[in-house]
Amino acid sequence: MNSVVLIGRLTRDPELRYTAGSQMAVATFTVAIDRPVRSGGEKQTDFPRVTVFGKQAENCEKYLAKGRLVGVQGRLQTGSYTNKDGATVYTTDVVADRVEFLEWGDRPQGSSQGGFGQGGFGQSSQGSGSDAAPSGFSAIDEDIPF
Repeated sequence: MNSVVLIGRLTRDPELRYTAGSQMAVATFTVAIDRPVRSGGEKQTDFPRVTVFGKQAENCEKYLAKGRLVGVQGRLQTGSYTNKDGATVYTTDVVADRVEFLEWGDRPQGSSQGGFGQGGFGQSSQGSGSDAAPSGFSAIDEDIPF
């Protein structure tokens, strides 16, 4: 069985390209995933590269940005290539079947950084303030008892 489920934050904006023959969209990005810390141990982080195809790749490029939290479901795929020095480099990538946007929204126009950390979930730079709800959503009542 080859199945992977990951939750982590993007280390940079997704890169989108199209295949030569079929013009299928292919997006790649790297996710930072913290390992559980054992008592007395140091924090360790893994940075797997994720590849996603088709319409989902286009959506990743459109809505994801550096720092956003994502869930990825897919499979591991290994490969190798020869670099410019003639050495063989081995790779392990996650080929995503499904990418869940756990924090998402439109990227602000003219910015490659996205809006994460500056306005919350998906608020664009045209928002009326940090307390405004995105269009289509209602404000949350702060007096919820749970």
